[in-house]
Amino acid sequence: MLLNGVQHVAVLTADTARLVEFYEGVFEATVGGQGVHNDEMSLTFIDIGPFNELNVFEFKGNDTATKQAPMFERGRLDHMGLRAASLEAFDTIRERLIERKSTDGFVTDFGPALSLFFVDPDGLEGEVLVENPNAQPGVFHPPGTPADGYERVLDLGRE
Repeated sequence: MLLNGVQHVAVLTADTARLVEFYEGVFEATVGGQGVHNDEMSLTFIDIGPFNELNVFEFKGNDTATKQAPMFERGRLDHMGLRAASLEAFDTIRERLIERKSTDGFVTDFGPALSLFFVDPDGLEGEVLVENPNAQPGVFHPPGTPADGYERVLDLGRE
């Protein structure tokens, strides 16, 4: 098995503080940190298990999180992040996704993790993450930061 399960699920909220309080109060979850945080958006990481988190996005003016529909009419998740079992597994998965033209091969260096986005056959975007062997404690990088040793190898025309 090349994966160790789901690393994160990305969700949208209209009120990060309210959502954090809920998961802390009910599940004893903890805030693991924040990514981007500015006047337009915020990203908060809620640890919900030893290797699992919610990536909570709040966008100014985005009301998607306030819309509710019956089960099976809610649409798909924004994306899910899968945890690679090792750096070698990450590289194998990357090669296989490139062969299927499901990714352009670009790997982001987020600091603590390396990240590769892909699209499955139904069009759902996914992400594969692995612990960054070159991470420096407390150092985070924004989306689009290229990881050393990896290059974009395909032009999939999705941007």
